[in-house]
Amino acid sequence: MEILLSLILGYLFGSLNPAALIGRFKQTNLRKSGTGNLGATNVLLHFGKGYAVLVMVFDIFKALAAFHLAALFFPVAELAPYLAGAAAVVGHIFPFYLKFKGGKGLAAFGGFVLAVDPHVFWFLLVTGVVAMLLVNYSVALPYYGGIAFPVIMWLLKKSIPVIGICTAVSGLILYKHAGNVKKAMDGTDNKIREYVATKLFAKK
Repeated sequence: MEILLSLILGYLFGSLNPAALIGRFKQTNLRKSGTGNLGATNVLLHFGKGYAVLVMVFDIFKALAAFHLAALFFPVAELAPYLAGAAAVVGHIFPFYLKFKGGKGLAAFGGFVLAVDPHVFWFLLVTGVVAMLLVNYSVALPYYGGIAFPVIMWLLKKSIPVIGICTAVSGLILYKHAGNVKKAMDGTDNKIREYVATKLFAKK
């Protein structure tokens, strides 16, 4: 029962989508313009840095909150927080009230990693950003994090079920960003260094 409740808790938390709410407030259908996803990147493209930061922080927090609430409510069930955090990522990507079409889950994934181990989160974030800038495509960050995270869990000698959950969530992130890999290989994806210079550091 604890496992089921943890999954439901995590999924419902993950389904809360601030990008969709902002889009409705701004009378803009984010799924039909920009990247077509209900996440921070598309919000940045349409509404600027302030709204994008708000969405990113919220998406990170909901996975983090689901993990810790499950740990609080079900202290005996060792896997409960991991399943709740993983379910939050799934809920972000496949929200039931948005016809199962949400974001790509990177921020929620970050919240899950942060909940599992803050040191691992900061390590992956810093080294992932460096990798992204070197490759010059944003897809390097989710792919690096998605591959490295379960490997680090294995190196830290986490239990097999925990490694399995982390691997499954990482695999979902890799799957959702596969299209960006194709764009990068075709040269049609945004170059991250140029994008940062022209968008993030713009005066407006």
